[in-house]
Amino acid sequence: MSFVLAATVAFGAKPAAAQESLSLIRDTEIEEILAKDSEPILRAAGIDPRNVEIIIVGSKELNAFAAPRVMGFNTGLILEADTPNELQGVIAHEVSHLAAGHSARRDEMNRAGMRPFLLTMGLGVLAALAGSPEAGAGLVGSAGYFGTLGALGYSREQESRADQAGATLLDKAGLSGKGLADFFDNFRYQEVFDEARRFAYFRSHPISSDRIEALRRRVESQPNYDKPDTPESLAAHAIMKAKLDGFLNPQVAITKYSETDASYPARYARAIAYYQLREPDRAIRLIDAMLQEQPDNPYLWELKGQILFEFARTEEAEEPQRRSVALKPDAPLLRVNLGQTLIALPDKAKVEEGVAELRKALTQEEDNAVAWRLLAEAYDKLGQDGMARLATAEFNFWVGDQRQARVFAMRAREKLERGTPEWRRATDIVLVSEPSRDELRELAREGSTTRRSR
Repeated sequence: MSFVLAATVAFGAKPAAAQESLSLIRDTEIEEILAKDSEPILRAAGIDPRNVEIIIVGSKELNAFAAPRVMGFNTGLILEADTPNELQGVIAHEVSHLAAGHSARRDEMNRAGMRPFLLTMGLGVLAALAGSPEAGAGLVGSAGYFGTLGALGYSREQESRADQAGATLLDKAGLSGKGLADFFDNFRYQEVFDEARRFAYFRSHPISSDRIEALRRRVESQPNYDKPDTPESLAAHAIMKAKLDGFLNPQVAITKYSETDASYPARYARAIAYYQLREPDRAIRLIDAMLQEQPDNPYLWELKGQILFEFARTEEAEEPQRRSVALKPDAPLLRVNLGQTLIALPDKAKVEEGVAELRKALTQEEDNAVAWRLLAEAYDKLGQDGMARLATAEFNFWVGDQRQARVFAMRAREKLERGTPEWRRATDIVLVSEPSRDELRELAREGSTTRRSR
């Protein structure tokens, strides 16, 4: 799991002193749980889940959003959802807004502005994940993404329609609508707060007792109302919340998940919390005990490797990282972790293997700027200057820093063999990154015929 500060933004009417630092989070396990929760609802709405990116925002605020090809969840909302069905209720409500085109009809997100708005947001996310908070803050800030989402605001009529459509989606997906009504009912008290004191979600999604009662009557009449969450979904939900608590609230997690609680989620939360509180040996002992019970759990191996790597036990980290990738070879983030460990070892063969692992990850996530940054480091260690500069250009390209992408691509061209795929890619980056007139003249003199976009 990666927690990187991306930007500081204000939600609604909060004063500057109360602004919260937001972090964008990548975690394969949590992303998969959220994707599984979302999948039946998206399919019921006629949306292919494979085309929807899941974004996790590290914020205590209750908020969620759906936009074309993107669905986002604040960690605060995930932690407040008591059951998977409550979370699915929020997902259904947001997907209903999206399917009805409510967001797209807003002045802030009209058709003309939607594409660059989301593109800029995506680059900001990549910058944050790549450990470039300055670039991330600039891009996210320039897009006004989180601020705009917090300020969109739906009318009461749109909210009621989304309630009813969300209830329909849940029933069509074979899910209960109870969680949808329960979630809003749990926060009925927000109705009496003034605008500045409400959660961001309820500033943009106004609630009322009449609306909640109408929703309750609707879902109670549906055939799936009494359908319970499956044991598997309840277990996954508990694991997700425990993992977030351990990473985000380690001091609280130690008390919340006490030593007397021997459940898997509790031990998982404590292991992560000890790691966050810089007690790696205590964390590893807990993880090793859990691995005795679940030797084929890739996320436990991933966590063990991450702890060992971050506490400068790189050689010990290699085997757990290898196990995590072997158990889940289709997860690019696990492969990036392994690559990072291998390139940190004082062995040229291991560094070369690390390069191969990072390149495999990039075949699955071409826009993974973290992998490009690590590749640049690895190529530098191998003395491959041209490839190191090209990887640095790719890193800057994917985080949206066109100027630096162009600079490093031009430097890469000087070191790479003319006409090779790598040389052509460097030229592509120069061309799509707003080259200067002198650079264009230089490219013209060379008779470059490379395409102008990817």
